Amino acid sequence: MPAEFNLRANVINLFANTITPATIYVAGGQIQRIEPLSSPTPDPALPYALPGFVDAHVHVESSLLVPAEFARLAVVHGTVATVSDPHEIGNVLGTAGVEYMLASGRTVPFKFCFGAPSCVPATPFETAGAVISVQDIEQLFQNPEIGYLAEMMNWPGVLHNDPDVAAKIGLAQRYGRPVDGHAPGLRGQDAQRYAAAGISTDHECFTANEARDKLAVGMKILIREGSAARNFEALIDLLPEHYENMMFCSDDKHPDTLVLGHINQLVQRAVARGQDVLKVLRVASLNPVLHYNLPVGLLREGDSADFIVVDNLTDFRVRQTYVGGKLVAENGETLIPPAPVAVVNNFHAQPFTAEDFQLPAPQKALQTQPTEVRVIECFDGQLITARHDLPARVENGLVVPDVAHDILKLTVVNRYEAAPPAVAFITGFGLKRGALASSVGHDSHNITAVGTDDESIAKAVNLVIEAKGGLAAVGGKSEEILLPLPVAGLMSDKDGYRVAEAYAAVDALAKELGSPLAAPFMTLSFMALLVIPSLKLSDKGLFDGEAFQFVEAVV
Repeated sequence: MPAEFNLRANVINLFANTITPATIYVAGGQIQRIEPLSSPTPDPALPYALPGFVDAHVHVESSLLVPAEFARLAVVHGTVATVSDPHEIGNVLGTAGVEYMLASGRTVPFKFCFGAPSCVPATPFETAGAVISVQDIEQLFQNPEIGYLAEMMNWPGVLHNDPDVAAKIGLAQRYGRPVDGHAPGLRGQDAQRYAAAGISTDHECFTANEARDKLAVGMKILIREGSAARNFEALIDLLPEHYENMMFCSDDKHPDTLVLGHINQLVQRAVARGQDVLKVLRVASLNPVLHYNLPVGLLREGDSADFIVVDNLTDFRVRQTYVGGKLVAENGETLIPPAPVAVVNNFHAQPFTAEDFQLPAPQKALQTQPTEVRVIECFDGQLITARHDLPARVENGLVVPDVAHDILKLTVVNRYEAAPPAVAFITGFGLKRGALASSVGHDSHNITAVGTDDESIAKAVNLVIEAKGGLAAVGGKSEEILLPLPVAGLMSDKDGYRVAEAYAAVDALAKELGSPLAAPFMTLSFMALLVIPSLKLSDKGLFDGEAFQFVEAVV
């Protein structure tokens, strides 16, 4: 039973938009009463008590941590709850993966709200490890812990009334669950039709105008700031007018950045820009709690005692975090003890040779000068890519990387069954030598690798295969780092802070090899994300996301 205690602070009431010095009395995990002190104005000698922060859309798997470990790190920054889409592990293990996330989340004092994955597999153009059907989703909705239908990435299916998509949305409506959206670039009448079908949110807006279109048709807009995709600067100026219909999220956050901060960083940045602090805090906590009907207290009498205490309303340094009346973090230290982690997986790839990654130049191309290749261009901090037709470098009848012009080889290897690698080319990664490989490859999580030569690519891929999941960076003979991810090839079974250190090491080597990207492995993981345009690579080949068809690597 949580301890009884009382706390004096400047108490923030987001319903009344007030800040009042008061004593908070907590017992039995609930706020029993809040008694105002004599002064009606904030007391500068007191800290501030406010509702805990909520990440309104996150894939916990992208932290490389199981839910229990994610919670241990997140509470330090004042996060008390997440709206978590488990479709990463769902693509690997199906509903068993969702159940795994639920079980891990139950072991810690933290408010996880998991969704029923709506798009497993994400597309028919890649090999996933499982299928989550309409019947599976209905079964998941029998569990009250499943709070919503997770992001509907198949927006063309929504617009064209695909029967399977319509059935999933209909189930959510029947069971009273909100439906999350995912529709990058969708605007105008298409956005209106998407919302009218029952989609309630979107976290993929790249521009303020796109967000305005979706807000106008009743959708809630999430400001996303993760390890790769960052839309804070593009969207934050919408907050003063639209704060009632906005939320904060991270979407995908690696462990090294989670150690440094979470939703508290977005709050701090927004307030530093002159945004009204009470509006910002509503976006950070109240809005997701109400939208998803989360069992999270909002610092009212009778609520669950889920709140945080901060020094001030400028830097938001978290003194204490309480969940259900239990002190779970204090002064930068987590108070949630680590627990043993069960290992589950679905990984069957066998080692490859350098020759397996060779790309012979078509005979017709050899007779045409110059030969060109379709090249994916990746962008730092974005999920979208561009397509370029660029001159190919051909040696001994093979199309090879052109490191001098930053045209590197990209490959996706099927991890679920024996198949030859898919090979293409990419620019923007900037490697000067070596290779990177990862079994985190949204959304089907095959092995994705990028490199300057076939030998390095094979070495990095084989390190991941040997560990049955992980992140690998290889350079010269002595330059080799592997971060094993034995849980579904997505998550570590180790302490979160140790994983953060290990990730920082492999990330540092990636940058020593030449990559200028802020998060090379996060960016690499999205190069197989076919639902984000324009050119991506799956285990089945190079995919044009605008034409929605496969294309050849050599033009």
